[in-house]
Amino acid sequence: MAISDSLQKGADLVRRSGLPIDALAEKLKPRVMKLAVEKSIAFVRRTGFRARVMERGHVVCEMPLKGNVNHIGTMYAGALFTLAEVPGGALYLTTFDTKRFIPIVTEMSIKYLKPAKGTVSIEINMPDERIAELEAEAAANGKAVFELEGELKNADGEVVAVSRAVYQLRSKRAA
Repeated sequence: MAISDSLQKGADLVRRSGLPIDALAEKLKPRVMKLAVEKSIAFVRRTGFRARVMERGHVVCEMPLKGNVNHIGTMYAGALFTLAEVPGGALYLTTFDTKRFIPIVTEMSIKYLKPAKGTVSIEINMPDERIAELEAEAAANGKAVFELEGELKNADGEVVAVSRAVYQLRSKRAA
């Protein structure tokens, strides 16, 4: 599709919505962020990874077993690791000012507890007070370090792995 065709489709969408462009952009933002998390990294896209909930301070993501099966018929360890790491990026997109800050994962560990024989999910939360602290620290010092811990659960709610990731929220001016 030519760029002019894309622009025309975008203009048609704005006209059909009946919304001012900024209101339409706000309405589309959650969908665009979800697509960015699920599709922008080819490796993640191939896993079937899905962001089910993307809200300020709260994300829920999942990974299907299909396409991620190892040599013994359970979920591949790398797929579980990916499921544990990507929600940090999803949380960043929905929570922090993307014009002012960028995230960098500096450390990650995972402990596999039991075989995953189906879809696995992870939920990550960060309270508003912690968000404000991190943004203030990154703005003042150029970066702020934080940890995200997660439980990877099967469809029955059983924990199949636990993860710990260390991130830096960096000010773009210091990046």
